[in-house]
Amino acid sequence: MQGKKALGISQIVVGLQILFVATFITASLIYTVFLSEPENYDLVINNGRVIDPETDLDGPRHIGIRDGSIVAISEQPLESDVIIDARGLIVAPGFIDVHSHSPTVLGQHFNVLDGVTTQLDLEAGSFPVSFYGEHLRAGAAINYGSSVGHFAVRIKVLEGIDQPYIFAGEKTVVMGSPAWMQEATAEQIEEMRLLLHKGLDKGGLGIGVLLDYMTEAVSAAELAMLFEVAAAREVPIYVHVRRGYTGDPAGLIEVIELAKSTKAALFVCHISHNAMGRIGDWLAMIDEANSAGANITTETLSYAAGGTSIGADVFRRRDWQGIFDISYEDVQWVATGEWLTKESWEKYSKEQPAGAVNHHYVKEQWVETALQWPRMMVSTDALPAVDTRIATNPNIAGTFARLLGHYVREQKVLSLTEALAKISLHQAQWMEQAAPLFKRKGRIQLGADADIVIFDATTVAANADYGDPYQPSSGIQHVLVAGQQVVKGGTHREQLYPGKKLLNN
Repeated sequence: MQGKKALGISQIVVGLQILFVATFITASLIYTVFLSEPENYDLVINNGRVIDPETDLDGPRHIGIRDGSIVAISEQPLESDVIIDARGLIVAPGFIDVHSHSPTVLGQHFNVLDGVTTQLDLEAGSFPVSFYGEHLRAGAAINYGSSVGHFAVRIKVLEGIDQPYIFAGEKTVVMGSPAWMQEATAEQIEEMRLLLHKGLDKGGLGIGVLLDYMTEAVSAAELAMLFEVAAAREVPIYVHVRRGYTGDPAGLIEVIELAKSTKAALFVCHISHNAMGRIGDWLAMIDEANSAGANITTETLSYAAGGTSIGADVFRRRDWQGIFDISYEDVQWVATGEWLTKESWEKYSKEQPAGAVNHHYVKEQWVETALQWPRMMVSTDALPAVDTRIATNPNIAGTFARLLGHYVREQKVLSLTEALAKISLHQAQWMEQAAPLFKRKGRIQLGADADIVIFDATTVAANADYGDPYQPSSGIQHVLVAGQQVVKGGTHREQLYPGKKLLNN
């Protein structure tokens, strides 16, 4: 009996081994066929150096894309009817611009040629958010979205006027009406509170506050209300803080204290342009607040000048020359690129108060200091671009290529992986607080959205400059949005519109 039992067990073991081997071979054949069947992928990116800042992946990989998502990351080449050979190129998450004021066809054209796959206006915002992107109703090359704009809510409550965005059509808002100068009553503040909630209900990606543009108009009570709504709805608040003389931190301290007391997530807009020579002190204050439990982050630009309206509060009502430590000859009229004089300044401010200026006051060292802060983000702060006959600032066309070319390759301020995190991953991680959809962006991972930029790290560079802004970047070879190749060989395929309007729900 024992011999028969032993024989039976050995036969069973051999049978199982044969079955296992046969199953493994069959599975391997099926797996091989799955990888090699062209129809299994809409598009494949082979032979690229793939960098994913979140997982520290940095090496040769091959990527398979289906239905707008990354479905394969392989060490072996993949097959498809559509293959991008990325040999010698970087394959990275598409760049996310969280601070752009140009949701236009022209703006998106130059953005996508700079590697941008998602363009957001979170500083100014809009109300209602359904209006945002009116220029893109025929189709969008890249994703877009906005916060709920406090300025638009304020105009509606104080003036009874619908001004849904900083420009409607080609008309730009003039920042001199009562909403920009007049303090609100307690009843008006409560009316604004309700409208902000409505804007968030409709999909706004947080609350945008142009505080510096209405410095004397917004009371402590009104500002507290804005933070209270952000905290109650668990969305970020984006603030252009009240500006003081040459880096006075009073405006930063004001919003840090509110972030700490309300627990609202705070985003401080373009910190290097406000902190100026005290950038190190400002960042230290944010670090200290975060160590105490606050949730605060910030951004910088890669171009040094500031860009805004000549009718902005800082120019119209304050000592701008003392604040920025510059004079008329340091300011350009954006539409023509001319350097201003006292006479031309007064002429333009009277005749075209909505006209844009670039004021050159930011020092290179300030930007470099900002870039080295671990969680820093880089954004464009692009001014509206509607027609190539009307100039804008170069930020719209060269921000991200300038970061990668100037600050990474030439100045070596950052590593390539660090820079990519500052223009993709950090934005996506922060925006997850506003909308879960951002968990699929800013990453090269299985299941992530196939928003991808492919570029040459040895040649990537900005060509746009002040006075000559409409120059596409060099080195950005291919850009995918939702898996569709909207830039091919450095050329924008303008007939493709895979971009979507992004909402918080």
